[in-house]
Amino acid sequence: MTAGKIMLVGIGPGSTEHMTARARAAIAEADTIIGYVTYIKLVADLIEGKEIIRKSMTEELDRAIEALARAREGKKVALISSGDAGVYGMAGPTFEVLFQAGWTPPAVDENGVPEAGGIVVEVVPGASALNSCAALVGAPLTHDFCAISLSDLLTPWPTIARRLDAVAYSDFVVALYNPKSGRRTRQIVEAQRLFLRHRSPDTPVAIVKSAYRRRERIEFTTLAHMSDADIGMLSTVLIGNSNTVVHNGLMVTPRGYANKYDVQAGGTTREGERPGRSLSTGLNGWLENLFADHAAGDTIEALAQRHRLPVEYIRDTLENPLEAAAQDAPEEAEA
Repeated sequence: MTAGKIMLVGIGPGSTEHMTARARAAIAEADTIIGYVTYIKLVADLIEGKEIIRKSMTEELDRAIEALARAREGKKVALISSGDAGVYGMAGPTFEVLFQAGWTPPAVDENGVPEAGGIVVEVVPGASALNSCAALVGAPLTHDFCAISLSDLLTPWPTIARRLDAVAYSDFVVALYNPKSGRRTRQIVEAQRLFLRHRSPDTPVAIVKSAYRRRERIEFTTLAHMSDADIGMLSTVLIGNSNTVVHNGLMVTPRGYANKYDVQAGGTTREGERPGRSLSTGLNGWLENLFADHAAGDTIEALAQRHRLPVEYIRDTLENPLEAAAQDAPEEAEA
């Protein structure tokens, strides 16, 4: 028997022009297409003449089990996810099913041909919702960001709440997946409450529904009014950080160049800064100031509060100083 194959295909936001060439090729290569009914509709023009297995929402394990069964028959299966299969998609459930079934990657010969009877698994990446939604509203993710799903169908709410509180405190830009459904209406309100503990009510928020699909809708609001917006399961909520702005209908998070360069002066380096080097308030500069402030009488507790860092971290830093990095190290690209 020839080797079977499972291709975990991220189809991107749903429009064919935003699907990767490899995703289209994988679908064309497949004997069987498996997916949530809505995702099947999004690739309808690419799957004519193939075996189609449609599954409902919450039937992720069933999709993975069906994919394994077809692959065991030697078939090539495209198990499709919107966005990226590895971001809240079908890659995780499928590997769980495979591992429980005792699957291991098949050996391949010198020509790269897998052993007969084995099952090859390929993850085909696609643009996730946070990428496609961010592109539609501007550039909100150009500094540190994270994604959190508000679905508590598989994750306990206290776990979700701790994550929300931590990222709100840490000033990440945040993409909220699965923010609201017909039965899950309070989660977005609770997320708003947690964020308002640490963020200004005026923090910009963008809500994108059905990005790059027929019923696409974009709404800009603020953290104070976020839960009043039209939000559903097809929405992704982007919450800015303390520096994010909305200007001319575009949501942008500055990368931080203004900390080092004076843009209005033609991009010249600000006093005390050097291109390609850490900020004067980067790690080495911060350490120098920390030791100086502590020597001048500031307590560990006061320093921890000032910098919003754990007392234990400040104490350990002062008690176990590391040698500062060489100031004449080779320059590096801004990042």
